[in-house]
Amino acid sequence: MNNRDYKDFARDEIYHIYNRGVGKMKIFLDEMDYKVFMSRLKENLFSKLIDYSLLPKYATRRKTLPPNSFDLISYCLMPNHFHLLVRQNTDLPITQLILKICTGYSKYFNKKYDRVGVVFQDRFKAVRIKKNNQLLWVSYYIHKNPVDSKLVKYPEHYKWSSFSEYKNLVFEPICKKDIITKQFKETSDKNMESELISNLDLLIDY
Repeated sequence: MNNRDYKDFARDEIYHIYNRGVGKMKIFLDEMDYKVFMSRLKENLFSKLIDYSLLPKYATRRKTLPPNSFDLISYCLMPNHFHLLVRQNTDLPITQLILKICTGYSKYFNKKYDRVGVVFQDRFKAVRIKKNNQLLWVSYYIHKNPVDSKLVKYPEHYKWSSFSEYKNLVFEPICKKDIITKQFKETSDKNMESELISNLDLLIDY
């Protein structure tokens, strides 16, 4: 899907968005890189107040999108790629959100590392979520990325994903996690993951 193709995104639909560094290069080289990407994500999701004093001067605030245009359901930032599970709440296409985030981050990255050229592949991938079991599977897949890549042993040990939000370990959550939790008869932290794992055979791989 071309990242400038607006017609395929619709109000109230959920999409799995992912992209990686050009040539599979690492796009997050230190902790500050992750923080800057997350600040871009937060400010464009709901104009959340960001403490820019903690960021480099060249990671300054820019004009953002209207608040609450999108809901973030889950996310994971990996060294050379990212995953976002997002619901579009208005007619403003998700394309606008991704372009805002990636353009701002690319300018920061090139400035910091004294480089020129593109940072991300010129096309991001977007998969529309069509069924509830697909929604559960994609969220599970996103949170399992760091474990599958052997970065951590347990998903809650990975700092740059939303898994800790689902375990209620985050003071200021940014995800609309009820979109996931309402799919379960029991939404307690203890039962959520085990219920999902026990029903993996019922989930549809996208």
